Amino acid sequence: MEKLEKTENTLAFKAKIEDVLINSIRRYLNQIPIMAIDEVEISVNDSPLYDETIAHRLGLVPLKTEKNTKEGDSGVLKLNVSGPGFVYSGNLKGEPQPSYKEIPITFLENKGELNLVAKVRAGKGIEHVKFSPGLLFYREVAEITLDKDLFNEVKSLCPHNEIKEKGNKIIILDNKRKEIKDLCEGIALKKKKTAETNYSDEKIVVLESFGQMMPEDIFKRSIEILKKDLDELRKEVEKNL
Repeated sequence: MEKLEKTENTLAFKAKIEDVLINSIRRYLNQIPIMAIDEVEISVNDSPLYDETIAHRLGLVPLKTEKNTKEGDSGVLKLNVSGPGFVYSGNLKGEPQPSYKEIPITFLENKGELNLVAKVRAGKGIEHVKFSPGLLFYREVAEITLDKDLFNEVKSLCPHNEIKEKGNKIIILDNKRKEIKDLCEGIALKKKKTAETNYSDEKIVVLESFGQMMPEDIFKRSIEILKKDLDELRKEVEKNL
């Protein structure tokens, strides 16, 4: 396994992994219990948005979620704001706190008020997207073969990718965070040349968090839940055989 990129909300790495396994991990992201606003009781709303619209916006505000969160865990957030000015996610008081403080909820004119109580609970992404922790996608590492006279153009557009010369051809290794296969094929098409692509058994895996959990924690938690379900399935099969 080789790490390609690590930021606060993104993890990218290269590894030899089968399609069926990484796809199962991808699907199990939506089996991770994630905290989100589930019910909203609005007592005062002087904003230009309907109560239902504000409730919908609040439901999609990412909330900080601990790694050991269980389905059914709950919390309460309150919001009491007076205008004039924007109402932001950071105005919510209580636990769990929003992952981002500057998500705009609505706007209040002078002397306008917005008062509400939001009930929070842990749910899964298979139930509703507001409980989804992020996205995982992947692709195969590729080698793209082009005519040698395209070397300078490819090098200028893909300076960080390895390029090998082989006879009258060049071979570009597409193994970085940024995919270049379509770019190389476009260069060849523009010059009325051909591009040949060969894939390896390595994958580029990218996980992007919506902010509730760190991407590496999401990946580990998905694997843990998948393993637990497989163990339970194995026991059921053994019991009935």
